[in-house]
Amino acid sequence: MTRKDFRDFFDNGIVILDGATGTQLIKSGMPVEACPEKWAAENPEPLITVQKNYVEAGTQILYTFTMGGNAIKLAEYGLQSQTRELNRRLVEITREAAAGKALVAGDISSCGMLLEPYGEVSFEESLESYREQVRGLLEGGVDLFVIETMLDIQETRAALIAIRELCDLPVMVTMTFEDGMRTLMGTDPVTALVTLQSLGADAVGCNCSGGPAEMVDILKAMKPYARVPLIAKPNAGKPKLVDGKTVFNMDVDTFCSYVPLLIEAGANALGGCCGTAPEYIRKLSRIAQKFTPQKPVKPIFGMASSNRQTVLVHQDLPLTVIGERLNPTGKKFLREALIQNNMDKVAALAREQMEAGAALLDVNAGVPGLDETRVLVNMVRAVLDAVPLPLCLDSSSPEALEAALRIYPGRAVINSVSGEKVKLERILPLAAKYGAMFILLPIDDSGVPETAEERIRIIQKVYEAAKAYGFEKEDILVDGVVMTVATGGHAAGETLKVLKWCTDNGFNTVVGLSNVSFGLPARENINAAFLAMAVANGLSTAILNPNNQQLMDIKRASDVLKARDPGAQEYIRHYSSQETKNGQAAQPAKAKPTVYDAVLKGMSEEIADVVLTDLDKGILPQDIIDNSLIPAIQKVGELYEEKKYFLPQLIKGAEAMQKAMEVLEPYLEKGAVTGTGKKGRIVLATVKGDIHDIGKNIVALLLRNYGFDVLDLGKDVPADRIIQAAKDNNADIIGLSALMTTTMIEMPKVARMAAEAGLKVKIMVGGAVLDQEYARSFGAHYSKDAYSAVKLAESLMQGAESDICP
Repeated sequence: MTRKDFRDFFDNGIVILDGATGTQLIKSGMPVEACPEKWAAENPEPLITVQKNYVEAGTQILYTFTMGGNAIKLAEYGLQSQTRELNRRLVEITREAAAGKALVAGDISSCGMLLEPYGEVSFEESLESYREQVRGLLEGGVDLFVIETMLDIQETRAALIAIRELCDLPVMVTMTFEDGMRTLMGTDPVTALVTLQSLGADAVGCNCSGGPAEMVDILKAMKPYARVPLIAKPNAGKPKLVDGKTVFNMDVDTFCSYVPLLIEAGANALGGCCGTAPEYIRKLSRIAQKFTPQKPVKPIFGMASSNRQTVLVHQDLPLTVIGERLNPTGKKFLREALIQNNMDKVAALAREQMEAGAALLDVNAGVPGLDETRVLVNMVRAVLDAVPLPLCLDSSSPEALEAALRIYPGRAVINSVSGEKVKLERILPLAAKYGAMFILLPIDDSGVPETAEERIRIIQKVYEAAKAYGFEKEDILVDGVVMTVATGGHAAGETLKVLKWCTDNGFNTVVGLSNVSFGLPARENINAAFLAMAVANGLSTAILNPNNQQLMDIKRASDVLKARDPGAQEYIRHYSSQETKNGQAAQPAKAKPTVYDAVLKGMSEEIADVVLTDLDKGILPQDIIDNSLIPAIQKVGELYEEKKYFLPQLIKGAEAMQKAMEVLEPYLEKGAVTGTGKKGRIVLATVKGDIHDIGKNIVALLLRNYGFDVLDLGKDVPADRIIQAAKDNNADIIGLSALMTTTMIEMPKVARMAAEAGLKVKIMVGGAVLDQEYARSFGAHYSKDAYSAVKLAESLMQGAESDICP
């Protein structure tokens, strides 16, 4: 199936996908402790029966039973060497079940482990694991691919790149979002969509992510920015344990009553996830046939993203500021920091520019004598760890750009692609491969054209080349090329002509301001005046120093005068919250970070120096703990609960506190610390039959960082081993995790055995399929996420008996 065939396939109505397969196979006898892929390959008849039932119910795209078929996941069973063969065989089984009546999609999902820097799996290791799976799926003859149930946009990118590097078949991608419409790693629906459709996904959406009601809002958020069809595959509500069996609380009629709402919200393809069965798909299909789907629209905005945030660029929106200070040219302090590989300075500059009003950050690693590829990659990682802003990757080196683009977890902007032969032949293809926006620099091998007419000719030439790669005008920022007025009085006028032409012809634009005043005194006045003139001619973005108060004042005022700030709301908000002097906002004094700030911002590499500075000032170690560290980590937790922080910030905050404690411990008298130290001993395990341990690993990390003594037994742990470990280690708490509805029934067994053994332990449980009611049914305590687990453990150690998360 070609990608064009796939697009045409959606013109005929709502596309019907399948429902849950794993739970159907367990009903058919698949043991919960078995490797699902291996068992299905050796017992094809139950799988064929289930999949035929879905086809007969109306399924048009049938997923292969290979969700856990990547090499890293199969290694949990010692089967990594069989990756290609298992995937090939399972495609053959699904093709037999489809019998030509449905398309076969090769199903790919998470490796079950966190990627660096939050886990031990590197991006390339993840990508190679997916490559091996993709090879097997291709050998089996899939029509297309689906990447599903993904929690991390970076891992999703690895899977998508693996497919794109091996073939050009269509790819559908669905992410899983938690309460608050963010993934576990903090990616919102729009950011996921922008990143994935730019990288080459042919349809994007969500699966799992709760029931159908929750998915309506997710689809509504995505729809205005979707160039591709949208997918919804919800669960049948919430799972419950009834007579020792897992059931979901949403019946067929209730589930399917949401079909009109999902289609109205923008769904072009519908199916079911956990708890659904062929009868759900049958009724869903009948209802969907009555509706005409909304076709994808062409967004008018330029859209750049990080892993946590999307920035929209357009001539009718407020001027977008690209911070220029992460460029070592003319900045001795930054050049020295890069030579010393001091990424703390890089992170600090990133935070400073974001707080000053930058929406994107330009990142340049061009220092003579340094390995630009290595430095640029390190800078990208450091900046994205510090701030959520999208990045503009500023390099003329194809090698450095590709290395940075490969690990960049969003949609970057490349600075720049020009009419020069090497740029068109080497950098434009990189922008296409990694789905980046790019700055179009209207120069060619002859140099910088002096006139606007010559620059416009180059713009048209580069745009024609870009269209061949699938780029639209919205994907491009045209640089007007600013030359100094000191040597040519008409230089600024030529740039303004280019900006006006681009605005009239639907291009977004960008300028770097500083060149215009080069060689003149009082340069800031020239820069500010030119900025206002450029905005008047439609300028969309500007590369400037956001710490320059005069430029930022002109930017805000220009937005009001050009009606880019409706009702002057942003202007009023900014200046009403500032102390003013002579009608202008006063420039706040720069302050060094405090210990509190360092924890709140996750400054794990810088906090040691901050703590030592406080000690040098005579602040007592215990006061640093009581007045700074503990309030800060509590605030981190509050922000996490409010969905303002996400897993990366939670981990970074805990790591910063741990680094601070390592500095303070030698200064403390033994036993003098309150609020820290070992709070209790906890045995953690993912229960028997379940090999999912991302959530459990995160809980272990946070519990240790918050002062608990944690023994992590791993995954697929039998109940008797858990009980023995609790006995041997005199545990205060047993923590149990389960992601599967088929393995959650192991938890009551552990609780019963603990009681029979006379253990005085509290049991806390967690996992996507659990809830408070289930935990209470066997006397356990429930936590909904990693931070809640820490708070729950603290309350249990203090003697609290409530199973409600504090």
